[in-house]
Amino acid sequence: MKIIVIGATGRVGSNVVAKLAKSPKDEVYAGARHPEKVPAADNVTPFKIDLTADMDDIKETLPEADAILFVAGSGGKDLLRIDLHGAVKVMQAAEEKEINRFVMLSSKGSLSPGEFDDSPLENYLIAKYYADEWLMHNTDLEYTILQPTALVEKTGSGKVTLGAYSTNENSIDNVADVLIGLVENHAGIKEVIEMSTGNEPIPDAINELD
Repeated sequence: MKIIVIGATGRVGSNVVAKLAKSPKDEVYAGARHPEKVPAADNVTPFKIDLTADMDDIKETLPEADAILFVAGSGGKDLLRIDLHGAVKVMQAAEEKEINRFVMLSSKGSLSPGEFDDSPLENYLIAKYYADEWLMHNTDLEYTILQPTALVEKTGSGKVTLGAYSTNENSIDNVADVLIGLVENHAGIKEVIEMSTGNEPIPDAINELD
């Protein structure tokens, strides 16, 4: 399977790419502002992508592929241009290139604007809200939106809760495994999926999705 990872050098993206690099059945295109930071692997091709560029430039940058994992973010530094507008431009480019499978890493509460005022992540959630809404209502992409709770740098347990929240955290390791599972199993199409650390093995949890 040919998979594009947008945000390949970020906390989640680097983990996703490292895992996919061990899967010879997958051909991975690792998109980043600084592709030279992507570790070398036989099945990983780094490429430069600038999410502040015009949509046509982004379209020309995207390789031919079967799916896109969008895990990019500005770390709160450029929410409108990266987390919101950058994401939308990648969606538009994906449609024009007929890359129909699109998995979006979002956040708990991203589609609950009534709760934004009480969150220290208010501006981030606003950006994610409009990006997620665009994906759902302004594209024909086969999307999945993953909404994990807080990301923590712990060794993954390999066990999660999907479709509900049972804890307040997710290891980045577990999140990467779920993102890959969603793509490789073509699971959760047209779904918004809540996620937290839980008690169900990741393959079983993904197999239970529609």
